[in-house]
Amino acid sequence: MAFGIKIVKKEEKIVAWSRIALMWAAIIALLFGASALKSWSNAVPSARTVTVSADGKAVVVPNLATVTFSVVSEGASATAIQDENTKKMNAAIAIVKGFSIDDKDIKTSAYNLSPRYTYEQKTGKSRIDGYQITQTVTVKVRNLDDAGKIVGALPGVGVNQISGPDFSVEDMDAFLHGARQEAFGKAHAKAKELARLAGAGVGRVVTFSESSGNNYPRPMYMKAEMAMGGDASNVPQFEVGSDEARVTVSVTYELR
Repeated sequence: MAFGIKIVKKEEKIVAWSRIALMWAAIIALLFGASALKSWSNAVPSARTVTVSADGKAVVVPNLATVTFSVVSEGASATAIQDENTKKMNAAIAIVKGFSIDDKDIKTSAYNLSPRYTYEQKTGKSRIDGYQITQTVTVKVRNLDDAGKIVGALPGVGVNQISGPDFSVEDMDAFLHGARQEAFGKAHAKAKELARLAGAGVGRVVTFSESSGNNYPRPMYMKAEMAMGGDASNVPQFEVGSDEARVTVSVTYELR
């Protein structure tokens, strides 16, 4: 009889522990289920949203001038004009470096040697009657006050083609940061106003997008006689100017 009592007590103990284990399993499942449900609800966009757009602006002042110049040489001997062209371009680069332009900002952007043809009516054929060589260098000028001085000095050493300066901003993000903040501030204020009129409140951001645009002034005031090798003492006056950088944002807010 005592043996039977011991078996019953052991079974009761097993049942008790089983109930405790099931209870904890239910609690854990409940906690994980609530967490998963919350994550799912956060991931699902609200059916009530409002989408607004706004602009932000910032004054942009160019801090970089790009000047491109070439030496074009023609003659009967390819070797002779190559030697002539090289000497003139080396002299031009020496002038540029004299304004403390770093080597990384001086780049040979084109070098082309090609024959020059003439047509003979008697034979009905074309023949080479000379050669033309064009060597082009592109320079980034960071001290904008030097742009005009460089352009003014180049024709004196044989440079006969000049393009620029092309003014630009090297680090646009520095200017767009303020414009971006302004745009998002306006968007949020507009969303709050629309939500108030609809009897709702503004919740979290569901999605957003951004676009930006800018248009730099690109003056090219070089006189024609300088481009053709005129008086290099006439330093052209370049006006850098300024413009506006614009950021447009489109933001969708949840209504609550």
